[in-house]
Amino acid sequence: MTKHQDIQQESLFVQVTTTDKLHLRRISKHHQGPPVLLVHGSIENGKIFYTRSGKGFAPYLANLGYDVFVADLRGRGKSTPAISRFSDFGLSHTLDKDFPAIVRKIKELKGDVPQYWAAHSWGGVLMLAYLARPVEPVQVQAMAFLGSKRRISIKSFKKFMMVDVVWNWTSKVVVAAKGWLPAKQMRIGSDSETRLTHSQTHDWVVQKEWLHWHDGFNYATKLQQMNLPPTLYLTGAKDDVLGHPVDVEKLMQETGCRNCQFKVLSKANGNLHDYGHIDILTHHDAPRDHFRMVADWFKNNSVVATLTPGSGSVDKQ
Repeated sequence: MTKHQDIQQESLFVQVTTTDKLHLRRISKHHQGPPVLLVHGSIENGKIFYTRSGKGFAPYLANLGYDVFVADLRGRGKSTPAISRFSDFGLSHTLDKDFPAIVRKIKELKGDVPQYWAAHSWGGVLMLAYLARPVEPVQVQAMAFLGSKRRISIKSFKKFMMVDVVWNWTSKVVVAAKGWLPAKQMRIGSDSETRLTHSQTHDWVVQKEWLHWHDGFNYATKLQQMNLPPTLYLTGAKDDVLGHPVDVEKLMQETGCRNCQFKVLSKANGNLHDYGHIDILTHHDAPRDHFRMVADWFKNNSVVATLTPGSGSVDKQ
C-alpha cells in the first residue's frame, strides 16, 4: 500500500478463471466514500487514471471523498498473466466474466450501494454494453465518459493513417504473425490486446449496427429502451480521430440517453486548453479544469438507478 497526502493506494486482485486474475487499484481516504469504478480503453491500462505519487483523475476523485477502483482489464497492467499468443479471451469475456467479477468485488467491499462509473475511450463502450445486459446487478448513480466513441465515421488523412493503415492493416498482419497485438512494442499504445479483442473491437468500430458477435443482441436498441443513469460525455477539440466530437456525440445519440450532456473541451468553450485523446486525462491542468465538471456531474446527479439482468428499464428509488 502507498500513501500520499492521506490518500491510500492498494492493489486488489480478483480471480476470474483458474489462471487469470484482474487487478483493481483502490485509491481513497481510509476506504471511505461512495464507490467509483474507472475503466480504461483499448491498448491501455488503468495507469492512465493515476500515478503512485498521487496525480491523475483517480486521486483527484479520492481527494473529494470517493472510494475509487481503477480496473486493469484482463491481461493488462498488473492483471495476470500478461497478454501473449496463448491468450484466448476477448470483449465477450470482458462483458460476461470480468465486469461481473469487478462489480461483485466492489459490492463485497462496499455493500450493494450505488456506484459512480467513468471511463476513457473504449471503456465507455464496454460500460454501456454491460449495462444493456448486466450479468451481476449493479446500481449506477451517474456516469462520465472521456473521449468515448463506438464507431469512427469521420474521414481525414490522419484517420486513414491511424485507423485504416495502422489499426486495420498493420495490426492485423502483426496479430496474424504473433498471435496477439504488442501495442506498446509497436508504439501505438501503452498495453497489449489479444487476437480476439482486436477482432471484436474492429467489428464494433466498423459496423453500423451495435450487435453481439454471437447471438445478434442489439445493444443500441436495448439501451434506447432503458432509462440510463445521467451521463456526461466529454471530449477534446484536438481529439481529431479516436474521440472526435462527431463520433462521441453519435455514441450518446445511439444510446437514446434522455439525461445526458455533451461537451467539447476547448479554449473557445472556456477551457484552459484544446485537449486531445490522452491529455484529457494526463494534462497537469485537467484537475482545475474539466475534472471539476465530472465531480459536479456526480454530485448533482444522485438518483439511484438499479439495473437487473434482463430488465428493459431502470427502477428509480
